[in-house]
Amino acid sequence: MNNAEPLTWFKSSYSGAEGGDCVEVAAGTGVVHVRDSKTVPGPVLQVSRETWARFIGLASSERYI
Repeated sequence: MNNAEPLTWFKSSYSGAEGGDCVEVAAGTGVVHVRDSKTVPGPVLQVSRETWARFIGLASSERYI
């Protein structure tokens, strides 16, 4: 991860106040960063904005719900 780029992380709207299994996402320059909110210092997955948009499109598609 590019440490020079300040990131603002957003937690999944499905995360309750009780915690649980959560994903956090931060939009960077040209990439989207994804991490496990329970392991903040852990690994971060980086994908292109286009790949992230396709993933969200597929994940929100009615045929997969």
